Amino acid sequence: MRRIEKAAVIGSGVMGAAIAAHLANVGISTYLLDIVPRSLTPEEEAKGLTLDHPAVRNRLATQAKARLLKAKPAPLYDPADVERITPGNLEDHLHWLGEVDWIIEAVVENLDIKRQVLAKVDEHRRPDSIVSTNTSGISIHAMAEGRSDSFRQHFLGTHFFNPPRYLKLLEIIPHRDTRPEIVAFMRDFGERVLGKGVVLCKDTVNFVANRIGVYGLQVTVQEMLRAGLGPDEVDSITGPLMGRPKSATFRTLDVVGLDTYVNVARNVAANVDDPAEREAFAVPAFIEEMVKRGWIGEKAGQGFYKKEKGEILALDIATMTYRPRRKWKAPSMDAAKAAKDLPTRLRTLVYADDAAGRFAWNVLKKVLLYAAAKIPEIADDLHTVDNAMKWGFGWELGPFETWDAIGVARSVERMKAEGEAIPEWVEAMLAAGHKTFYAREEGRRAFYVLEGKYRGIEEKPEVINLAALKEQGRVIRQNSGASLIDLGDGVACLEFHSPNNAIGGDILQMTHIAIDEVERNFEGLVIGNQGKNFSVGANVALMLFEAQEENWDELDWMVREFQRATQRIKFAKKPVVAAPFGMTLGGGAEFCLPAAGIEAAAETYMGLVETGVGVIPAGGGCKELLLRYLEAVPEGADVDLQPLVNAVFETIALAKVSSSAKEAKKRRFLREADGITVNGDHLLAAAKRRVLELAARGYVPPQPRRIRVVGESGYAVLKLGALAMRESGHISDHDLKIAEKLAHVLAGGRVPAGTEVPESYLLDLEREAFLSLLGEPKTQQRMQHLLATGRPLRN
Repeated sequence: MRRIEKAAVIGSGVMGAAIAAHLANVGISTYLLDIVPRSLTPEEEAKGLTLDHPAVRNRLATQAKARLLKAKPAPLYDPADVERITPGNLEDHLHWLGEVDWIIEAVVENLDIKRQVLAKVDEHRRPDSIVSTNTSGISIHAMAEGRSDSFRQHFLGTHFFNPPRYLKLLEIIPHRDTRPEIVAFMRDFGERVLGKGVVLCKDTVNFVANRIGVYGLQVTVQEMLRAGLGPDEVDSITGPLMGRPKSATFRTLDVVGLDTYVNVARNVAANVDDPAEREAFAVPAFIEEMVKRGWIGEKAGQGFYKKEKGEILALDIATMTYRPRRKWKAPSMDAAKAAKDLPTRLRTLVYADDAAGRFAWNVLKKVLLYAAAKIPEIADDLHTVDNAMKWGFGWELGPFETWDAIGVARSVERMKAEGEAIPEWVEAMLAAGHKTFYAREEGRRAFYVLEGKYRGIEEKPEVINLAALKEQGRVIRQNSGASLIDLGDGVACLEFHSPNNAIGGDILQMTHIAIDEVERNFEGLVIGNQGKNFSVGANVALMLFEAQEENWDELDWMVREFQRATQRIKFAKKPVVAAPFGMTLGGGAEFCLPAAGIEAAAETYMGLVETGVGVIPAGGGCKELLLRYLEAVPEGADVDLQPLVNAVFETIALAKVSSSAKEAKKRRFLREADGITVNGDHLLAAAKRRVLELAARGYVPPQPRRIRVVGESGYAVLKLGALAMRESGHISDHDLKIAEKLAHVLAGGRVPAGTEVPESYLLDLEREAFLSLLGEPKTQQRMQHLLATGRPLRN
């Protein structure tokens, strides 16, 4: 059975190093190779090194490895993973290629240079090793020409999107000699081990995502010039309002780098036959000028945007100077913002008869028509194109999902009226009475194919789709904030679906219902959902309202209910497994900590962040994190607990959030036995398996325990640390007040050191401290500021 246990990446630039980092993330030992420098740096000369010294010869790859520890966003799940990367060079270490299972070429985007590197690879590789190129658009076939039969059969394109850790898309591009079993293996490996959304592409210029995505950027730039708008005005419409990332158009270009963007556009223009398509990819003169001046975006400190004296300025294209940003305002934009969902938002916008509506329509129609015209040239089906754009460019809906959202027949009628040519297969689909690109066939979501019928989307056993289960009638109970869904095989799922998955009374109520139902009729429960984030915490707006109204009895009841829900999770008779992903903050973390097990997505950002809004965790978070740290202490052992309590105090007081699930283990939000799933699409299935494993082992719930606390003397130590931070100016007076309340809880209140207290006692302390802080004006100011701006206030 083929496995990839060791790899080599050739080229230690931004992409090569980041790919090596992600391989290290998933446990693959990786060689990182680059060319040998031909001159010494001043530092090397000062040390008396020569060009023959290994430190000099390996310098490029060694420096790239070091940069990984400082890069933002972090390319590594855990800084310790960097030790899986071994730097080397392309003269002394080519023999290493004979040790590895996969060789990835990631050198400069130049066919001749790539061919030279691949010739060396062919000479030194193992006959059965896989070789791939990370090109963003150069012909795979052209690179394979002249190589050995074995090389060509094991060679393909694997195009990662930058940054590889975070962007889901992996384009796999075979050429005509690639063995089918190699393609199948890499598809499975990319999805299962690397955690990617894999798209199979044809060997055409710039493949799928960049072909469509860069076309979309080009037409947006061209439409901006025609409309006489600025990049900041355009970005106010081409971002979330149209289902695109917050970076919209021009912030995206700044992040990508205008030099990279220009190279991709030129590559298409140079390799297509259609004059109209060549013209569409022609780089505007003002962008050529920006590149000439070095204004290539974020890595140069300026591009379409520039930060100056704390203010972000936007480029005025007419004068090539920077000015304060301005937003485009239009009635259609206001109406779209008020829409309940993205399809409604898009229809409201593109069919509006104002300047913003016409701009959005002119850009969108061109992208939709171009995507349709490129099938089957760049991909065999529309579903492939949709996935590529969602996974590679962060679109909420792919082009054909977007077309369905605005109405295919209605939009095509308007396109025709405006003189646009409609691709024949789209005309044929409508003529045959098919009104949408996606439909339901035999209970499955299906997409239209060129043969004139619908094909069901492949259902994979490792992927559970909650929306599909709900459509199949698998909902057991539901309310406005949560649903209980039957996952099959005796496992139920408690799904949050409130705004931002914030935890309020409806979710607490459904938690009790879920556990009652599971204890009667199921093997266990998964707590998980498929929103943008697991949960951003408790409902701050509701708490603030009740505090301002001084409804203290109501607030006391709410906190007790929250605690009762989390303790039901902990002491349930059947195993409960939490499946966090993305932001898992405050109350969201408190719902995970008491679970019998956690199966976390690799990209889980977990933390008890309540101090940021002026309170402390009160749903059991203080108690549970304290217990996590104390678990390492053998029962009855005479161990100083203060260092452990100090660590808990620091984590909560400073609102520390893990940068990954691996780091969450270090912070003890996760236990060592808890699982990590790299592919988020596989998370619920993995959590379900964990429930069944616990049930099969005869799960027995824990018993409430007594906890040895550090008491008054421990409280004094914690308070002393907080006072030192206040004296040094690191925290405010209100921060100090919060820290003192937190210290009181974690120390176990005013009791002698070594006292054993029940879990319920710490819950009482949490609740009292929380309610006390909630009455503070400065806490309420923090809450108001967070709700108004989305940012914490340090007052």
